[in-house]
Amino acid sequence: MITKRASTADSNSSETGNAAINADEAFLASLGYKQEFRRQFSKFELFGVAFSIIGVLPSIASVLVFALPNGGPAALVWGWAVCSFFIMFIGLSMGELGSAMPTSGGLYYWTFSFSSPRYRKLMSWIVGYANSIGLIGGLASIDWGCAVQVMAAASIGSDMTFAPTVHQTFGVFVALLISHGVICSLGTRVLARLQNFYILLNVLICVAVIIALPIATPKEFKNDASYAFGGFVNLNGWPNGYAFILSFLAPVWTILAFDSPLHISEEATNARTAVPFAIICSCFVAGVLGWGLNVAFAFNMGKDVDSILSNPIGQPLATIFFNSFGRTGTLALWAFIVIAQFMMGSSALLATSRQLFAFARDGALPLSSYLRRINPYTQTPVAAVWFCVCGSFLLGLLVLAGDAASNAIFAMCIGALYIAFGIPIACYILAKGTERERKGPFSLGRFSTPVAIVAVAWMTFTTVIVFFPSVPGPSASEMNYAAVVLGGMFFLSLLYYFFPVHGGKYWFQGPIGALRAMEDEKEAKEVDENFSDKDSTGKGSAEDRVRDVQDEE
Repeated sequence: MITKRASTADSNSSETGNAAINADEAFLASLGYKQEFRRQFSKFELFGVAFSIIGVLPSIASVLVFALPNGGPAALVWGWAVCSFFIMFIGLSMGELGSAMPTSGGLYYWTFSFSSPRYRKLMSWIVGYANSIGLIGGLASIDWGCAVQVMAAASIGSDMTFAPTVHQTFGVFVALLISHGVICSLGTRVLARLQNFYILLNVLICVAVIIALPIATPKEFKNDASYAFGGFVNLNGWPNGYAFILSFLAPVWTILAFDSPLHISEEATNARTAVPFAIICSCFVAGVLGWGLNVAFAFNMGKDVDSILSNPIGQPLATIFFNSFGRTGTLALWAFIVIAQFMMGSSALLATSRQLFAFARDGALPLSSYLRRINPYTQTPVAAVWFCVCGSFLLGLLVLAGDAASNAIFAMCIGALYIAFGIPIACYILAKGTERERKGPFSLGRFSTPVAIVAVAWMTFTTVIVFFPSVPGPSASEMNYAAVVLGGMFFLSLLYYFFPVHGGKYWFQGPIGALRAMEDEKEAKEVDENFSDKDSTGKGSAEDRVRDVQDEE
């Protein structure tokens, strides 16, 4: 009897899951695309993708060098708080739009849907390339940060007798890219199940540091509350207010790639609720945990910020840990941070490859006919995965030009992604008609427009800031080359669009799915006009009948 009941429960659960998948496939079809992936990501696992890419502690470790000289402890605590507050507005707006139209190429799909007919093709092209460039740059910066952390561990293990060269670190960077390419070539089920481990490890190491750091830190490195919350250190020469603003690069880069659930949406069950849940929760949880970590650092890092930045270890957070935990304790903790950042890279490549696949599916990329192919064995876009690996490798070559060029990768991916986030939200604010009224299960209601306006204003402000140099009157080695790198990539993408005869202007029609959806909506309206008098028969509206016919087909 127990076996029979268990079997019945399993059967009911299976039927419920199949019904949810069928509903997702039907809704994707209404957006103009057929189902090509296996839907094996749960809501929690979709959150895991975004949360693991954010990777709060390893990300802070990679970008602490931008915050400490531009405000010290005050920048860590209050700069993080300010940025987390405004980033939530972006997450809320993207969650609302993701609930309404969850597709792998969502950002440029939204742009096409909300833009005026005259400019929608060009605007969606710009957003698609900005999103792709930003994600590839994000992968390069994550793996470069991981390579630096690996070398920092080697330096600590050798009692600072080993000083890695840029070329040695670059070799580790290449090895990381290749290993991530192998992982992301696996099947969807494997990639989905890995997210549970990623979530657990990221949360545990954050909580462990928040608890253990105050306990282990010697008295000479402890700070009082007045210094931790109000101490200001300015080492780069900008006026204090502007230096504080420049420290935003650290939290903004950390809480950045939360569009990733959107790119995995065609592999998720109950996508219309899972996508906003994953985007909003990843922003909120990362903001809270990150603030707790920065408060712990501010209280337990000592007051000599200059020595933290110039320590032979070559990694500011590793230096703070070394002062508190000693050599053995730091190596043990650092190993988990490296593992967490390695997981960031695999999740980042996962999301990036799906964006590239979606953009190629609509024919917008060179070699689109290859990049949009799904491997018949793994049911994943393996060609797109390795295209992303190659793109990140080429972008990573910039690190060989020096620190200024490597820092440009971090700033460039912020600028590119904020352009990709900001344009569709701005188009949504300005849109009129039925597209503006399309809503999903998650909706902000009357707060939708005010939240979107704040989000766009914040992204516009931040995009300008990240392109400024770190010091006033910079030399060639101190310049911020992010604008040059990003500008060059945009120039090439626009050249490809406007190139005479063969450019995208002459053949790119926008997201194929959006065009199909518009055609279906037009047909549905015509049927409504012809059969509106039959709505009172109890057979449902004409739109419902058209959808029924489409489902049967």
